[in-house]
Amino acid sequence: MTIKSQQYDDDKDLILKAKTGDEQAFTQLIRKYEQLIFSFAYKVCRDREKAEETLQDTFVNVYRKIRQFDGKSKFSTWLYSIVLNNCKMKHRKTKLEQASRSIEREPSSTDTHSSETKPFDIQSPHETPLESMLNEELQERLDNAILKLPLDYRIVFVLRDIEGLSNEQTAKLMRLTVPAVKSRLRRARLFLREQLHDIVAI
Repeated sequence: MTIKSQQYDDDKDLILKAKTGDEQAFTQLIRKYEQLIFSFAYKVCRDREKAEETLQDTFVNVYRKIRQFDGKSKFSTWLYSIVLNNCKMKHRKTKLEQASRSIEREPSSTDTHSSETKPFDIQSPHETPLESMLNEELQERLDNAILKLPLDYRIVFVLRDIEGLSNEQTAKLMRLTVPAVKSRLRRARLFLREQLHDIVAI
């Protein structure tokens, strides 16, 4: 006899049941956030295979640590922190930092006219039959440029300019001060503008 799967609509209910070992609730919770986890992992790793590995690692971590979630933050924020830890571990293992260009130098006076850089923005191509091809080329160049960022700068850029988190939320996830987040974001934006100077709207 097939038992109809019980549906849980509320995250709080799903989490409470998952904490008690309810496999159905855990599976439904994972399915609900699967795309978010993969999307965020890919934005940080810039590699599908690594993002898929991070997705699986995150599932395992959530299963083991679900009882540690205290509900003081959004569940998605808690997931972000787990994904970030997994991405950092993979980064250390593959030593991507060796291929990263240093952006620790102070920007010259020609880099910016103010202490705050504007959010990163790629100029949209005109509506033409070539739009799809142009978008793919722009995305590839952006991916390659972001991959050159040291991981901690890349994460700050992804959290702030792609995921839209606030400085305060990013600082909490990264365990940094808000000024440190602003500094890293500014340097990341300047670095990417330098890499994509011909297509970035400044």
